[in-house]
Amino acid sequence: MLDPIRFPLFLSAAILLAVTPGPGIFYVLARSIAGGRRQGILSALGTLCGGLVHVIAAAFGISAILATSALAFETVRYAGAAYLIYLGVMMVRSRDDEGNANHPVAEQRHPLLQGVTTEVLNPKTALFFLSFIPQFVSPHRGHVTTQFLLLGGISVFLNTAADILVALFAGPLAGVMKRNVAFRRRQRTASGIAMIGLGVYVAATDSRPR
Repeated sequence: MLDPIRFPLFLSAAILLAVTPGPGIFYVLARSIAGGRRQGILSALGTLCGGLVHVIAAAFGISAILATSALAFETVRYAGAAYLIYLGVMMVRSRDDEGNANHPVAEQRHPLLQGVTTEVLNPKTALFFLSFIPQFVSPHRGHVTTQFLLLGGISVFLNTAADILVALFAGPLAGVMKRNVAFRRRQRTASGIAMIGLGVYVAATDSRPR
Protein backbone atom coordinates (compact mmCIF):
# COMPACT_ATOMS: atom_id res chain seq x y z
CA MET A 1 0.00 0.00 0.00
CA LEU A 2 2.78 2.44 0.90
CA ASP A 3 5.10 3.56 -1.88
CA PRO A 4 8.23 1.36 -1.56
CA ILE A 5 10.42 4.11 -3.02
CA ARG A 6 9.10 7.01 -0.97
CA PHE A 7 8.71 5.18 2.34
CA PRO A 8 12.48 4.88 3.09
CA LEU A 9 12.79 8.61 2.35
CA PHE A 10 9.88 9.33 4.67
CA LEU A 11 11.35 7.16 7.43
CA SER A 12 14.73 8.88 7.17
CA ALA A 13 13.13 12.33 7.34
CA ALA A 14 10.81 11.34 10.22
CA ILE A 15 13.71 9.98 12.29
CA LEU A 16 15.76 13.08 11.55
CA LEU A 17 12.91 15.31 12.70
CA ALA A 18 12.27 13.18 15.79
CA VAL A 19 15.83 13.52 17.11
CA THR A 20 16.25 17.21 16.22
CA PRO A 21 15.93 19.34 19.38
CA GLY A 22 12.79 21.42 19.06
CA PRO A 23 9.83 22.72 21.09
CA GLY A 24 8.50 19.21 21.81
CA ILE A 25 11.79 17.86 23.12
CA PHE A 26 12.47 20.99 25.16
CA TYR A 27 8.95 20.83 26.62
CA VAL A 28 9.39 17.24 27.79
CA LEU A 29 12.89 18.01 29.03
CA ALA A 30 11.63 20.94 31.09
CA ARG A 31 8.78 18.87 32.55
CA SER A 32 11.20 16.07 33.43
CA ILE A 33 13.62 18.42 35.16
CA ALA A 34 10.80 20.12 37.08
CA GLY A 35 8.80 17.05 38.07
CA GLY A 36 10.94 14.00 37.48
CA ARG A 37 10.88 11.15 34.99
CA ARG A 38 7.25 10.24 35.65
CA GLN A 39 5.98 13.69 34.72
CA GLY A 40 8.25 13.76 31.70
CA ILE A 41 7.01 10.41 30.41
CA LEU A 42 3.37 11.31 31.06
CA SER A 43 3.89 14.60 29.21
CA ALA A 44 5.39 12.70 26.26
CA LEU A 45 2.43 10.30 26.20
CA GLY A 46 0.12 13.32 26.29
CA THR A 47 1.78 14.85 23.25
CA LEU A 48 1.48 11.42 21.58
CA CYS A 49 -2.30 11.47 22.01
CA GLY A 50 -2.49 15.09 20.87
CA GLY A 51 -0.36 14.32 17.83
CA LEU A 52 -2.64 11.44 16.84
CA VAL A 53 -5.63 13.79 16.99
CA HIS A 54 -3.92 16.03 14.44
CA VAL A 55 -3.02 13.04 12.26
CA ILE A 56 -6.61 11.78 12.15
CA ALA A 57 -8.01 15.25 11.42
CA ALA A 58 -5.42 15.91 8.71
CA ALA A 59 -5.88 12.45 7.17
CA PHE A 60 -9.55 12.93 6.44
CA GLY A 61 -9.13 16.55 5.42
CA ILE A 62 -6.24 15.94 3.04
CA SER A 63 -7.91 12.83 1.62
CA ALA A 64 -10.91 14.93 0.63
CA ILE A 65 -8.65 17.52 -1.02
CA LEU A 66 -6.57 14.99 -2.91
CA ALA A 67 -9.70 13.30 -4.20
CA THR A 68 -10.96 16.47 -5.88
CA SER A 69 -8.49 17.14 -8.68
CA ALA A 70 -4.93 16.92 -9.94
CA LEU A 71 -4.63 20.70 -9.43
CA ALA A 72 -5.53 20.33 -5.75
CA PHE A 73 -2.96 17.56 -5.38
CA GLU A 74 -0.22 19.66 -6.98
CA THR A 75 -1.16 22.68 -4.88
CA VAL A 76 -0.83 20.68 -1.66
CA ARG A 77 2.44 19.16 -2.85
CA TYR A 78 4.12 22.46 -3.70
CA ALA A 79 2.79 24.19 -0.59
CA GLY A 80 4.14 21.33 1.51
CA ALA A 81 7.51 21.43 -0.22
CA ALA A 82 7.74 25.18 0.43
CA TYR A 83 6.95 24.60 4.09
CA LEU A 84 9.63 21.92 4.41
CA ILE A 85 12.17 24.33 2.93
CA TYR A 86 10.96 26.99 5.37
CA LEU A 87 11.43 24.57 8.29
CA GLY A 88 14.96 23.84 7.09
CA VAL A 89 15.84 27.53 6.82
CA MET A 90 14.47 28.20 10.31
CA MET A 91 16.52 25.30 11.71
CA VAL A 92 19.68 26.77 10.26
CA ARG A 93 18.81 30.29 11.40
CA SER A 94 18.03 29.11 14.95
CA ARG A 95 21.19 27.03 15.30
CA ASP A 96 22.49 29.37 18.00
CA ASP A 97 19.27 29.42 20.03
CA GLU A 98 19.61 28.22 23.59
CA GLY A 99 16.20 26.59 23.66
CA ASN A 100 14.16 26.53 26.86
CA ALA A 101 15.49 23.39 28.54
CA ASN A 102 16.14 25.34 31.74
CA HIS A 103 12.90 27.29 31.68
CA PRO A 104 10.88 26.59 34.82
CA VAL A 105 7.64 24.70 34.31
CA ALA A 106 4.73 25.13 36.66
CA GLU A 107 3.74 22.06 38.60
CA GLN A 108 0.70 20.32 37.17
CA ARG A 109 -1.37 17.60 38.78
CA HIS A 110 -2.20 16.06 35.41
CA PRO A 111 0.85 16.15 33.13
CA LEU A 112 -0.77 13.66 30.72
CA LEU A 113 -3.81 15.89 30.20
CA GLN A 114 -1.62 18.97 29.89
CA GLY A 115 0.48 17.22 27.25
CA VAL A 116 -2.64 16.36 25.25
CA THR A 117 -3.99 19.90 25.53
CA THR A 118 -0.66 21.50 24.64
CA GLU A 119 -0.31 19.42 21.49
CA VAL A 120 -3.94 19.60 20.34
CA LEU A 121 -3.96 23.40 20.65
CA ASN A 122 -0.67 23.80 18.80
CA PRO A 123 -1.50 25.02 15.26
CA LYS A 124 2.08 24.37 14.12
CA THR A 125 1.56 20.64 14.65
CA ALA A 126 -1.51 20.65 12.42
CA LEU A 127 0.33 22.67 9.78
CA PHE A 128 3.27 20.28 9.92
CA PHE A 129 1.20 17.17 9.28
CA LEU A 130 -0.79 18.88 6.54
CA SER A 131 2.49 19.80 4.82
CA PHE A 132 4.82 16.90 5.56
CA ILE A 133 2.81 13.69 5.24
CA PRO A 134 1.18 14.35 1.81
CA GLN A 135 4.65 14.40 0.21
CA PHE A 136 4.88 10.64 0.79
CA VAL A 137 1.30 9.65 0.02
CA SER A 138 0.79 8.03 -3.41
CA PRO A 139 -2.81 8.52 -4.59
CA HIS A 140 -2.30 6.11 -7.48
CA ARG A 141 -1.69 3.30 -4.97
CA GLY A 142 -5.15 3.84 -3.47
CA HIS A 143 -6.38 4.11 0.15
CA VAL A 144 -5.06 7.65 0.64
CA THR A 145 -6.59 7.99 4.11
CA THR A 146 -5.02 4.72 5.28
CA GLN A 147 -1.62 5.75 3.91
CA PHE A 148 -1.87 9.09 5.70
CA LEU A 149 -2.86 7.45 8.99
CA LEU A 150 0.00 4.95 8.79
CA LEU A 151 2.64 7.55 7.95
CA GLY A 152 1.31 10.04 10.47
CA GLY A 153 1.17 7.38 13.18
CA ILE A 154 4.76 6.34 12.50
CA SER A 155 5.89 9.96 12.69
CA VAL A 156 4.09 10.57 15.99
CA PHE A 157 5.42 7.38 17.58
CA LEU A 158 8.98 8.21 16.52
CA ASN A 159 8.64 11.65 18.08
CA THR A 160 7.28 10.11 21.27
CA ALA A 161 10.09 7.57 21.44
CA ALA A 162 12.61 10.43 21.29
CA ASP A 163 10.66 12.37 23.93
CA ILE A 164 10.59 9.39 26.30
CA LEU A 165 14.34 8.93 25.94
CA VAL A 166 14.72 12.62 26.80
CA ALA A 167 12.55 12.12 29.90
CA LEU A 168 14.61 9.10 31.01
CA PHE A 169 17.92 10.92 30.63
CA ALA A 170 16.78 14.46 31.41
CA GLY A 171 19.60 15.35 33.79
CA PRO A 172 22.58 14.39 31.58
CA LEU A 173 20.86 15.71 28.43
CA ALA A 174 20.23 19.09 30.00
CA GLY A 175 23.92 19.36 30.84
CA VAL A 176 25.01 18.36 27.33
CA MET A 177 22.61 20.78 25.62
CA LYS A 178 23.77 23.57 27.90
CA ARG A 179 27.51 22.93 27.59
CA ASN A 180 28.00 21.57 24.08
CA VAL A 181 26.88 24.56 22.05
CA ALA A 182 29.02 23.60 19.05
CA PHE A 183 27.39 20.15 18.79
CA ARG A 184 23.88 21.61 18.96
CA ARG A 185 24.76 24.17 16.30
CA ARG A 186 26.19 21.56 13.91
CA GLN A 187 23.28 19.18 14.48
CA ARG A 188 20.63 21.81 13.77
CA THR A 189 22.54 23.06 10.72
CA ALA A 190 22.81 19.55 9.27
CA SER A 191 19.13 18.86 9.98
CA GLY A 192 18.11 22.16 8.38
CA ILE A 193 20.10 21.48 5.24
CA ALA A 194 18.58 18.00 5.03
CA MET A 195 15.07 19.45 5.33
CA ILE A 196 15.77 22.01 2.60
CA GLY A 197 17.03 19.20 0.37
CA LEU A 198 13.90 17.17 1.11
CA GLY A 199 11.69 20.10 0.19
CA VAL A 200 13.51 20.62 -3.10
CA TYR A 201 13.30 16.89 -3.85
CA VAL A 202 9.56 16.54 -3.31
CA ALA A 203 8.93 19.71 -5.33
CA ALA A 204 10.96 18.38 -8.25
CA THR A 205 9.60 14.82 -8.18
CA ASP A 206 6.54 14.04 -10.25
CA SER A 207 4.27 12.15 -7.86
CA ARG A 208 0.95 12.68 -9.59
CA PRO A 209 -1.43 9.76 -9.96
CA ARG A 210 -0.84 7.76 -13.11
